[in-house]
Amino acid sequence: MPTRHLPTDRLTRRHWLRAGAGLALGAAGLAAVPEARLFAQQVRDFVVGPPMPDIPAQQLSPHVWMVFAEDGFPTPQNQGMMANVVFVVTKKGVVVLDSGGSLQIGQMAIRMIRRVTDRPVVAVFNSHYHGDHWLGNHAFVEAFPGVPIHALAHTREQILGAEGNAWRGMMERWTNQATLGTKIVAPNTDVRPGQVFDYGDVQLRLHHHGVAHTPSDLCMEVVQDRLTYVGDIAMGNRIANIDDGSYVGTFKTYDTLMKDLGEQLWVPGHGHASRDLLQTYGDFLRGIYEPCLKAVKDGLPLDKAKGLVLADPRVAARAASMQGFDSNIGKYTSLAYLEAEKEAF
Repeated sequence: MPTRHLPTDRLTRRHWLRAGAGLALGAAGLAAVPEARLFAQQVRDFVVGPPMPDIPAQQLSPHVWMVFAEDGFPTPQNQGMMANVVFVVTKKGVVVLDSGGSLQIGQMAIRMIRRVTDRPVVAVFNSHYHGDHWLGNHAFVEAFPGVPIHALAHTREQILGAEGNAWRGMMERWTNQATLGTKIVAPNTDVRPGQVFDYGDVQLRLHHHGVAHTPSDLCMEVVQDRLTYVGDIAMGNRIANIDDGSYVGTFKTYDTLMKDLGEQLWVPGHGHASRDLLQTYGDFLRGIYEPCLKAVKDGLPLDKAKGLVLADPRVAARAASMQGFDSNIGKYTSLAYLEAEKEAF
């Protein structure tokens, strides 16, 4: 069913959802709960949230542009625009590195691409399975039918599994339904580490070195520009979600990338690009992990480890300015402590 905006004099999106679910349950009763859910899903797909305001793309290098997300977390005000959308303009067309967190964000990204070039989008790459980086796939398959969407197999499997619906639902709740109408469009082309894609004047080389932010993080090197998009393995000024990841694995990934690629402009999924991103963000993460490892080795409990983390200058220097610090530092210290226990023993 095609998506469209409802006139302002019609029912609100929320009323549509409530009415749809109520009608289905009232007509069929409790025995028809699956049918009611299907009807509610169809209503949700039909009703579309408001357009995402334009954010002009910034040029990072000769071939690479970025639609920058100012905020690191989704809110009703930013409509879920929490992750950067990066695109590469090549002779063969435009290559998109992460498509954004909703249909509306993807549509806005396409408008911004059109301000830069009239070349078609010929490929999309998804760095990992967290929805703020791939829910925009919906917009690109609508605008460019048949476009290949590349990712590691584990990322595709997670999106087709529980992660897909979970992330779509979370984005709707976090944004007060601004992302309504977004459909789950999973990657359709599996890739492997070391694979090189040739787009004429630009080659894209893929990197994966084990568990970091997630078990299937894909980093994309734009060879000619000495630029690498790293997704969420490093962030500019946002405390990273490492629930599915590993501190030790992240450090190993940083060391391998810096050794193999040398000087690069490192582009994160959240925050600004910089040449010292892996070093500076690595220092911050080590400021969390290393005190926890010491606490474990010294037989100190978690609450003592948290005190050591907060006192570490690498962490303290970021406390006042880092997005999400106060609400997340406790959780990610606990995860560091658990990982340190496994490493130490």
